[in-house]
This record gives sequence, C-alpha cells and structure tokens, in this order.
Amino acid sequence: MWIAAAILSAVFAGVTAILSKCGIKNTNSDVATAVRTSVVLVMAWLIVFITGAYTGIASVSVRSWIFLILSGLATGASWICYFKALSLGEVSKVAAVDKSSAILSVLFAIVIFPDERNLWWLKLIFLAVIAAGTYLMIDIKKSEGKSRAAWLVFAVLSAVFAAATSLLANVGIENVDSNLATAIRTAVVLVMAWLIVLFRGEIRFVGEIKGNELIFLILSGLATGASWLCYYYAIQQGQVSVVVPIDRLSILVTVLFSLIVFKEKLSAKAWAGLALLTSGTVCMAVFT
Repeated sequence: MWIAAAILSAVFAGVTAILSKCGIKNTNSDVATAVRTSVVLVMAWLIVFITGAYTGIASVSVRSWIFLILSGLATGASWICYFKALSLGEVSKVAAVDKSSAILSVLFAIVIFPDERNLWWLKLIFLAVIAAGTYLMIDIKKSEGKSRAAWLVFAVLSAVFAAATSLLANVGIENVDSNLATAIRTAVVLVMAWLIVLFRGEIRFVGEIKGNELIFLILSGLATGASWLCYYYAIQQGQVSVVVPIDRLSILVTVLFSLIVFKEKLSAKAWAGLALLTSGTVCMAVFT
C-alpha cells in the first residue's frame, strides 16, 4: 500500500511543477509560494477533521513537535527556492536539480537510521546512477550567463532543503497520524511564507495576481496537498530510502508536460540523463 502511495505522490508532484510554472509567469515567486501554501493548509486541515485525526493533537510529543516544525521550516525554504528557480529557468532542468535531493536524503538516511542500512552498497550504486543522470539532465553548458547561475543556485538550495525535510519529517511523524503531521507542517510553512512576503514588502503584489494565474496556483496547491498526504503516509509506513526515490520519479511527469505545454526541448544528453535517473530510481525501489 505504501508503494502505491509513493507512486501517487510522484504523479501529483509532477503535475504540481507544471501548474506552478503556469502560475508564476507574471506573479512574484514569494507571493505565489504563500498563496499556494494557503490552499494546501486548508486542504490538509479539512482532511484532518474529516478523518478525525485532530483528536491526536494533544498526544503529539514535544520531540515530534520540534521535528515537525523544523521540517516545516525546511519545506518553506525549499519551496521558496524552488519557485524562484522555476521563475528563472526551464521546468525540466529545475526539476532535475530539485529531484537530486533524493541522493542526499538516501545518504543521510543510511547514516542516521539503522533500518535503512540494508543493502547499503547496492543503494550507493543506484545513487551514483541517479547522480549521473541528474548531471546529464541539467546540461549546464547550454545555460549561459547570470540566468544560469541564478536558477541553478536556487534549484540546488531547493534540493538541499528538500532532503532535510524528508529526514526531519521521518523523525517527526513517529507515532503521529500522517495527515495530522502534514497539516502541522503546512501551518509552519504558511507562517514562514507570509512573513517573508511581509518583510520583503511584497504584499502589494497579491492584488496584482491575474485571474488565470490564481487558478493555476490554487490547482498547484491542491496537487501539492495530495502529493504530501500520499508521501508522508508512505514514509510513515515504508522505507525512506525507497519512498524518496519513487517520489522523485515525478520528474517523468514534469518533463512530459514541459515538452507539451512549454515546448521545451531536451538534447540527446538530457534524454540519456533522464533514462539513467529513471532506471536508477526504479532499481532503488525494486531491488533494495
């Protein structure tokens, strides 16, 4: 069941990237992050109340609260960097760098969690394949000037914070309902996102969001909420070192739509990278 949840998480995450790109053509990236987080929060808490998970709030330990809050802060930082990267670079390239967070997540999981050390040497081989695929996907030589440096820096930061999110959340959701954990984390992200908008004086941009972009941001938030719910159920029930790579397969969905919707083109090197990235991820899930 948790494998199916991980796959659904990947599908929704892939759709999220495309919807997000459509929603930030003329919208400030920080404001876009705050708006879609608001949608995710509403969705997350609705599910908490529908499922009755809210009754478990009082039993959440101090340790879980700390790690869920830290996970939320890491998520907020990852989203902000990801949206900024999307506003500057091509969807397929940004997604490839962002998904490389799986490499860091699995490496840290092997070091920190004893249960994750099973067949560690095989996992490292597959991680090397994923890393090689990511490098080819980026095709960095085709990106020139300041725009290359800008989107790449933000994409890398997004990946680093995303890796931290997975590990912190894995600790934070021990003995906590996954839906409730998602809602708590989302609340932290929401506060962080709107504080950044306020402190940077970007609140004026909220009223300038175009109707069609607002729709895409709302849909992006709904897709994100669905992806999160599936993802955190999966890592609560399964192995982080398997769930994370499956979730990162969302890049297949992202690349497919980027080719269709944004008319982006992949070089032969990038296609080879996508094949390596995908095969490494599948092997990680199947053989470990």
